[in-house]
Amino acid sequence: MAGQRSKVQEDIRFRVLRLLEENPEMSQRELADAVGVSTGSANYLLKALVEKGFVKLGNFKAAEDKRRYAYLLTPKGVTEKAAITQRFLARKMAEFEALKAEIAALKSDLNQNE
Repeated sequence: MAGQRSKVQEDIRFRVLRLLEENPEMSQRELADAVGVSTGSANYLLKALVEKGFVKLGNFKAAEDKRRYAYLLTPKGVTEKAAITQRFLARKMAEFEALKAEIAALKSDLNQNE
């Protein structure tokens, strides 16, 4: 179970890094909604990414509310995102192959029963 949980956590981290790379001005609430976690979980994750040096905080200059931040990927964060992307893609390809095999088996069962 712990292995499955770590995969889910890594998938969430992948999605967060990907979203922040595309939209560094996203609020924590928007990020949480996009990833499907609570705002508190998004806050916790962002703090962890900042502590690890993957993300840095910058003021979002165009915002009327000067307390808003931009979450910018650091070079270390870009490297981590690439590594996570590779593992994410490998997992999804394995899932895809397993689904194709299951679909083929189901079709075969249906054809035999007809």
